Amino acid sequence: MSRALHIFYQNLRLRDNPSLVEACHNDSLLALYIHQEGGRWAMGSASKVWLHKSLALLASSLKDHGIHLHLAKGDFVKKVLEYVHDNQITDVYFDVPIEPGLFNFAEMKNGLEKKNVNLHLYFHSILYSPSEIKTQGGEPYQVFTPFYNATKKSKMPDKPLQVPSKFPHNIKAETLDLEAFHLIPKIKWHTDFENVFEIGEAGALKTLEAFLKKRVHDYKKDRDFPNLDGTSMLSPHLHFGEISPHQIFHRLDGHSEEPYKRQLIWREFAHHLLYHFPKTPLKPLKEKYEHFPWHKNAALLKKWQEGMTGFPIIDAGMRQLWQTGWMHNRVRMIVGSFLVKDLMIPWQEGADWFWDCLVDADLANNTLGWQWVAGCGADAAPYFRVFNPYIQSVKFDEEGDYIKHFVPELARLDKKYIHAPHEAPKEVLEKAGIELGKTYPRPMVNHQEAKDEALKIYYKWNA
Repeated sequence: MSRALHIFYQNLRLRDNPSLVEACHNDSLLALYIHQEGGRWAMGSASKVWLHKSLALLASSLKDHGIHLHLAKGDFVKKVLEYVHDNQITDVYFDVPIEPGLFNFAEMKNGLEKKNVNLHLYFHSILYSPSEIKTQGGEPYQVFTPFYNATKKSKMPDKPLQVPSKFPHNIKAETLDLEAFHLIPKIKWHTDFENVFEIGEAGALKTLEAFLKKRVHDYKKDRDFPNLDGTSMLSPHLHFGEISPHQIFHRLDGHSEEPYKRQLIWREFAHHLLYHFPKTPLKPLKEKYEHFPWHKNAALLKKWQEGMTGFPIIDAGMRQLWQTGWMHNRVRMIVGSFLVKDLMIPWQEGADWFWDCLVDADLANNTLGWQWVAGCGADAAPYFRVFNPYIQSVKFDEEGDYIKHFVPELARLDKKYIHAPHEAPKEVLEKAGIELGKTYPRPMVNHQEAKDEALKIYYKWNA
């Protein structure tokens, strides 16, 4: 009699879940999610909120098929080996996440081998195996466009699978109640999350269909404007595996979908980099930047985190992050550039804040994005590229609608001054009910001076 343990992690779905499909070929099944606290990459606060709801929905879906979702908390490897021993498991099925330091893989493999337990591993959180897309010299790509072109020449990603046609007998085992996970933060700063997203597998599929029906054809044109509903909003669903990249890829059939498919491959590129360069979440890929003379300044960092910089587009982005657990990608680039170029604060500080506040806090994407704006990673922006927050604001939020929504104290200011309130005449500010330094801060730095100073340091470092 075969007894399977299926470990859920970043594949919280029933559809297109190869490890679950294979596990269901056994005589009986134990479904398990292990929450591992502690460690450098312990899950951030926003992600925990999402996870809490997603697990509840997954448990409900499994219950419909006669399977109980067991929940455990503690050291990942120890818990796996405990459940294997206590429940006479013969086979373990696991979709491996591309995250360094999650657990000691060798220890788990050796422990299972000693117990004569079969370990079945899958890499279905990405479209291509980490060893599949390489340069002609056999090295991992570090520039996106050649990587993207190489994927076009590779074999087509596997077609999505349906929900297992039949679930085996359920194994009853020790489990925690979801409330015992204590995932929800004491400070209820996350109350708007579910007003923005429909969490869970059904919500992911609904979000995909809405994007394909209404927005994908205008994606290239609209994706850079934060005031428009122009993006897919699928990133947190992808991160938690409520939908697979294969499900999305195979729905993108026409020429008009190509710009979004390119973004899906950008995600793939990020995960391949993390797999091949696992130190990059903490250290720059370009080693010469490892000892770059960043400035540590807790006071400036706090103003940036709270959206109180005096730069409306940046403050809108940081407040959107805090209120919704998400930030528009164009604005992520603007706030990132400001932190590392205007304030010269280490990119790791920004990455840590995003890690805690984003519901799509994907280690691969977060690392690639922050090293991109800092100019120290793969396919990075040139070190001399500095985003001008005023120009970016006018170009991508011309009417100031995005700013007015997330920085309501500026809502009565017309578009001529909303991008730079400090330039408005006194009578204009008074009419709008704004008192600089009190109701809204003055710019915390002079952008041009900060840019010039940053470029001096960057030029010297790259001489």
